[in-house]
Amino acid sequence: MDALEPFLPTLLLLMRGLTLLCFIHALVTRQDLYWLLLLGLALFLGGILSTVGALVYALTVFFPSLRGSGRAARRALGRGVEAIKPLDVRIREAQERLSESDTLAHRTDLAALLARARRAAEAQAVLQPLLSGLYAGDPVVLLTSAELELARGNAAAAEALLDRVDLRTSAATRTRTLTLLAQAQEAQGKTAEADATYREAITAATTEEPRARYAAFLLKQGRREEAAGLLDQMARTEQRATGLYRRQEREWFQMAAGLRRELR
Repeated sequence: MDALEPFLPTLLLLMRGLTLLCFIHALVTRQDLYWLLLLGLALFLGGILSTVGALVYALTVFFPSLRGSGRAARRALGRGVEAIKPLDVRIREAQERLSESDTLAHRTDLAALLARARRAAEAQAVLQPLLSGLYAGDPVVLLTSAELELARGNAAAAEALLDRVDLRTSAATRTRTLTLLAQAQEAQGKTAEADATYREAITAATTEEPRARYAAFLLKQGRREEAAGLLDQMARTEQRATGLYRRQEREWFQMAAGLRRELR
């Protein structure tokens, strides 16, 4: 033990680094809550005993994920490290990348960061050149721009952009486009059109979002029984779903749970 004593500070530092990596990995890959609590406690307390949980996580989750899908895990970890940077720093870095290379990816990345910072007008200004150029019909550009218009309260402008999206691009694009379109129609008081669009969005949807938003729409319209039926369907889906799908759709399952509480 005495022979190890000079190395203890280094070992403790390495353990803390491993704990931080594991915590970021658990955040990015949306692991169960108990892992986040355990790793967060290890970071807070420090010391050998408090990092036993990090070792268990590293051996049972982190390292196997690196072996199973090395590139994907490293990308996820990189996103986690990036995510802990202050938002203003990430915006500044994105602006620098755009000034160095004006590409579709750089413009949409910067617009997304500005939108997260609730700077919707600036985000829309970043996207504006793309709406009349080479990428005028690109689904990513149109959908991002439509979301920004909705955030700014310009539902009619959002609807006009969404009408330009090719729904045949992919099932995910179709689901997202129709869901946003229904929201835009609802915001303009086009109740019948919104109802039909929500129903269309639910058909072959790639996410639970349209069902959750349609249930909220039905509740606003006083159609409680229809909303209850839809929410019951979502509850059954959540019960049967894999852990991965539940984590992926957590926001919408939580929204549905909140709506069910409103019905009581």
